Amino acid sequence: MRHGASADSVEGETFELVEGQGDPPLSEIGRHQAEVVATRLGHELFDGMYVSTLRRTSETAAPLVDRTGMTPVVDADLREVFLGEWEGGLLRQKAADRDPLFEQVFAEQRWDIVPGAESRDAFGGRLRRAVERIATAHPGGRVVVFSHGAAIGEILAQTTGSDPFAFVGADNASISKIVVTPERWVLRGYNDTSHLSG
Repeated sequence: MRHGASADSVEGETFELVEGQGDPPLSEIGRHQAEVVATRLGHELFDGMYVSTLRRTSETAAPLVDRTGMTPVVDADLREVFLGEWEGGLLRQKAADRDPLFEQVFAEQRWDIVPGAESRDAFGGRLRRAVERIATAHPGGRVVVFSHGAAIGEILAQTTGSDPFAFVGADNASISKIVVTPERWVLRGYNDTSHLSG
């Protein structure tokens, strides 16, 4: 599950940082999306719930926590890609300005073009560890994981063997599904937003 829409970045201002990463809260739209997610998933049975260390994931999970009584496990490896000098909301501004370096990131499908940003090996490695750790903790079980757009994109790229950025851009509050076994990961769904269209 990708977190709901977060607060807009404002030129000249940066978001609060948590361990060096931008940590905006959910926007009003994002809070509404979180309620809709809880309505969609509130009747489902889960063996576990996970969030990253960044508050937009726990804020998105909160209405579902209220409905289910589950306590989310906080896993730092599920956090968004570290963007080095572009942390705190600068990526959004670079995207809006069509900055040449931003264009190069997507042309080459590498976050570490941004000065100080996380390499794919580091980013993908920590996400693989997180997925494997969660799967090991819940063999044959079903879990809901609240994470981030680039993180979900990386997990799905690893699942399918696709280009690194093939799945970057999942909508806020969208659901993607994978099945994880010791032998392989299988993609079962991507970017389901049917719950948001009512």
